[in-house]
Amino acid sequence: MSIKKEYNLIVIGGGPAGMAVAYSAFQAGVKDILLIERHHKLGGILNQCIHVGFGLHYFKKELTGTEYAARYRKLLSNTDIEIKLSTFVTNVSPQKEVTFINRSDGVCVARAQRLVLATGCRERTREMLTVPGFRPAGIFTAGLAQEMVNIYGLMPGKKIVVVGSGDIGLIMARRLTLEGSQVLAVLEIQPQLSGLIRNKVQCLDDFNIPLYLEHELLEILGKNRVEGIRYRDVKGQKEVYMKCDAVLFSVGLIPERDLLIDQEMTPSNEVRLAGNANYVHELVDHATKESEKIGQEIAQELLGAKNV
Repeated sequence: MSIKKEYNLIVIGGGPAGMAVAYSAFQAGVKDILLIERHHKLGGILNQCIHVGFGLHYFKKELTGTEYAARYRKLLSNTDIEIKLSTFVTNVSPQKEVTFINRSDGVCVARAQRLVLATGCRERTREMLTVPGFRPAGIFTAGLAQEMVNIYGLMPGKKIVVVGSGDIGLIMARRLTLEGSQVLAVLEIQPQLSGLIRNKVQCLDDFNIPLYLEHELLEILGKNRVEGIRYRDVKGQKEVYMKCDAVLFSVGLIPERDLLIDQEMTPSNEVRLAGNANYVHELVDHATKESEKIGQEIAQELLGAKNV
């Protein structure tokens, strides 16, 4: 297996951060840019976000996540950035050699002068909280449930409990209610909300979905399918049983950096992290603007080096 091509810049991840890095670097004069995305379409998590609340800071207009992604894809369509979709990166070496695989190319290796990981973040799972119980059907992260409902039209359950008050969980509480499910409660172990206040108001209060702060999930009940949960009031220690057929976890996000961790690599001027792979941003607009700055910095480094 040989090096197929060398690029000035390789960006791994075609979400809002990856698109912004590639586009801003191109706008600043960088040629030979490769943008790799594992899904069949650029946009990342935005492709399953059909609710509004995006773009006010960047596009100066309130958009859905899908509209935001579409606007940025249109910007990229007017460039000669090479884009590989449905492509999975298997390895990144300290020499900035990226091994990737897809149906048309097979297994390939490309080398970069500059490398950016815009791989986003992953959700914390039930296992990370060490919640007791079997592994029945009906346990989901909020983001997975969002993909099921908004992209595939599949419902996770009829009577649902959301664990954690992250924004995706709050938004999905509303979405599932609109689709006909009954969201029985949102349980949050902390004394304060972890998501945005506006999402509590618009997604819970407006739909009379109860939020129980300082309440802890103790156990998920059921063998083949979720049958209910046990939870308790952290202060009063009173245990409660609630019957349900699905549990959604919205308990935080973890930046996705495994490609660097596997090689014990650390970020540097030549290998950067962008967007939520660096840290979890509150708004996609902020991630876009910061990623544009990274693309511009890379352009200054590359073009400056060529002019010496």
